[in-house]
Amino acid sequence: MTSAKLPDANYINGQWVKSGTELLSVRNKYDQSLLSEVPKASMAQMETAIVSSQKGFQQMKAWSAGKRSEKLYQLKDLLHQEAEFFAQLISAEAGKPIQYARGEIARCQTTLEFAAAEALRFSGEAIPIDFAAGEGRTALTRRFPIGPIAAISPFNFPLNLALHKIAPALAVGCSIVLKPSPYAPLTALAFAGLIEQVGYPEGAVNVLMCDIPVAEKLVRDDRMHMLSFTGSPKVGWHLKEICGKKKVTLELGGNAAVVVDHTAKLEEAAHKIAVGAFLYAGQICISTQRIYVEQAIFDRFIPLLVAEIEKIQSGNPADEAILNGPVIDKAHFKRIASWVEAAQKEGAKVLTGGTAIEADRFVYAPTLLTATRNEMKVVSEEVFGPVAIVEAVADFDAAIAAVNDSQYGLQAGVFTNSVDHMKQAHNELEVGGLMINNIPGFRVDSMPYGGVKSSGFGREGLRYAMEEMTEPRLLVY
Repeated sequence: MTSAKLPDANYINGQWVKSGTELLSVRNKYDQSLLSEVPKASMAQMETAIVSSQKGFQQMKAWSAGKRSEKLYQLKDLLHQEAEFFAQLISAEAGKPIQYARGEIARCQTTLEFAAAEALRFSGEAIPIDFAAGEGRTALTRRFPIGPIAAISPFNFPLNLALHKIAPALAVGCSIVLKPSPYAPLTALAFAGLIEQVGYPEGAVNVLMCDIPVAEKLVRDDRMHMLSFTGSPKVGWHLKEICGKKKVTLELGGNAAVVVDHTAKLEEAAHKIAVGAFLYAGQICISTQRIYVEQAIFDRFIPLLVAEIEKIQSGNPADEAILNGPVIDKAHFKRIASWVEAAQKEGAKVLTGGTAIEADRFVYAPTLLTATRNEMKVVSEEVFGPVAIVEAVADFDAAIAAVNDSQYGLQAGVFTNSVDHMKQAHNELEVGGLMINNIPGFRVDSMPYGGVKSSGFGREGLRYAMEEMTEPRLLVY
């Protein structure tokens, strides 16, 4: 039997605080039943969190690598014991298909394990200066934690994306103040209960829900030495403008593209692309949104892709057969439908979908459009819903140009069996990561992850985030 409980309080300075400015009702995203009510933290409570984070850092930075690693392994073990509770909670509050939610919890355990291992081997470097003015001298660097981290995480991976901030911070000895998404705050708050069980210092980790002005206090405050944000580009770039001199990592959105060339295995590509576009209603920042297919194979590929899309089951995310569940809320559901309708009015054609399946539960059909133009929002913006576009391109050069014709550049996929095309794509695609014979949504939690252009700033992935959260200090003797 699980010992974890649905949280109804914020975790501030090692205490569960049930007071606040008002209550936030957190509901099941499919049936809208009430899961819990969480208080929104006040300005004074955020001040308490910041002060406690400073004190927590003073203790954390003195911990040995061995102790930091041991605590992370303990967190992993506790999460393993509570895995089904957390998976069910993610499925309920974030609307994530239960099988995918279980996959997130498995990834969370891996994230903690990576962090625990990296804590033991993370170090500086020896600097070669034994020449000219440096002859006979030795130089080396050690990496030191920079201080308290301000973190803001999104709803779509309510625990693993929070852990991509919490785990590296704890691995290097930084304290952290996390504000989770108001759509799905319960999972991160429940994880704070595991932090409490492991026995971190008061203030080492604060998790609190709050409104925008209180969150901006956290972002602006000079006592926080870094901002780590995952969310929309509009919000992320605004926060970068107001955060002052602190370090910043932004993991933002995109309209991820895939290319299918004439050498690709079409059946395999069609299956992977269908899943990559419509898993979790497309609410993943590296969901496949734009599909470019060489003209020579376009007519063969389209029926394969449509057939794979029409196999996808939609509905209640608690059902293990469901891949496409509800959109996170009514406003986003209406926005997605309006973008599809606008594209149709401007000449786009619906190859499949284009309708609501359960409008009262915000379930929208997996939708594939063609005959689109770049100025349409379904092409140029991030849909963050179960909508993709597919277009024919003359050749591979044209495909590269089409992918790059975007303000975003997070990850891309190329289905090819041509080594030349693989090399060309790696050299020319303006993205942070390239997946060969796979969808843009592929991610292993240890790899460097981040985008270019409007898609982000800096890199996550355990070791890379640990580098962001530390500074090298040089010693010469």
